[in-house]
This record gives sequence, C-alpha cells and structure tokens, in this order.
Amino acid sequence: MNWHHPTPLLLLAMLTGVGALPSPSACAADFDLLSLSLRTRVGEKRVLGQQQPESFHEYDVMAAFRLPWKAQIPMNLALDTRLLVSAGVIQGAGKTAAVVSTIPALAITSQDGRFVLDMGAGLAVISKQRYAQQYFGGLLQFALTLGLSVPIFGSYGIGYRFLHYSDAGAYGAGTIGADFHMVELIYRF
Repeated sequence: MNWHHPTPLLLLAMLTGVGALPSPSACAADFDLLSLSLRTRVGEKRVLGQQQPESFHEYDVMAAFRLPWKAQIPMNLALDTRLLVSAGVIQGAGKTAAVVSTIPALAITSQDGRFVLDMGAGLAVISKQRYAQQYFGGLLQFALTLGLSVPIFGSYGIGYRFLHYSDAGAYGAGTIGADFHMVELIYRF
C-alpha cells in the first residue's frame, strides 16, 4: 500500500476516530431509515489532485440509515453514525456499469437532524473496470465521501456530496480512481 497517497491516510484517520465514539449502550438510537436521496454528478474530472483520463457521470439512489452510536456535542449539535448505501450507474467512454456502495459515516447534525455534515469511508463494487484510457484495477474499490445537506421545504432538502472511488494501490500501478462532485435531492423521514 502506498502511504504517500492520500486515500490510505484518510482511511486510517477515520478508523482511529471511530474508536473515540461512545459505546452503543450509552446511546438510545435505533437502526432506521433517515433519508433517501437522488444524486447526480456535477463538476470536473480530477482524482484527488490527479487528472483522470476519462470523464464519468454517476446517477444513483442513496439511503441513509441511523446506526446506534450518538453523542451530544457543544453548540446544540449531535454526533452520530450512519450507514450510507447507494445503487446506480456510472457512465464513461461510452460504457455504462452498475455501481453499489456501502459507507459507514460520522455525521454532525443540528438537533432536529435537518442540517447534516457527514464523512465516511467504505467499499464500492463497480461492474466494469476498464474505460478506454482509464482502468480502475478491479471490481472492489474503496469509497470516500464528504457531504453537506440543508432543508429546503418540509421533508425535502438539497445537498452537495464529494465521492471518491479508488483501489488505493491494491491492484498495482497503472490504476486510477474517479472523483464525483454530486448534487443530491433528499427526502427525510
């Protein structure tokens, strides 16, 4: 694993931060559906500092589930854990592939849960790995995300999400991931 690449360092930082969360018995949250989002890509084609050779689009549906760990933090905010699960398609170089991801995330929320800042690291499966000049390396990819969402009307909200897929060097040299700047239309339960 190449530790000079930002992906492994970010994964390590996030995993060590999870150990500081309170135990599940200290919190009273259930595993339930928080929101559903429709997402699409906007923005340019950069891979955490590198230029990716192909331009990709992703369209998907994401479900956010509450996990049992939650803590109150200063300024009337809460820190909680979520599971972000998505399924959709990725398109590039005239090819379309299925993409599915599962990403545990930490979220800072307002007391009512309507304003959310989250970040997470997990795994994704991309059904096609080769796109003209770009090669993902393999079926299984690491997935990193950072998102911000705000309410717009009633149960509806809008959000921005940065999403990164990469093999973190696991499949060897010559592979490159993909970055997505996405806009989300969110329905909160």
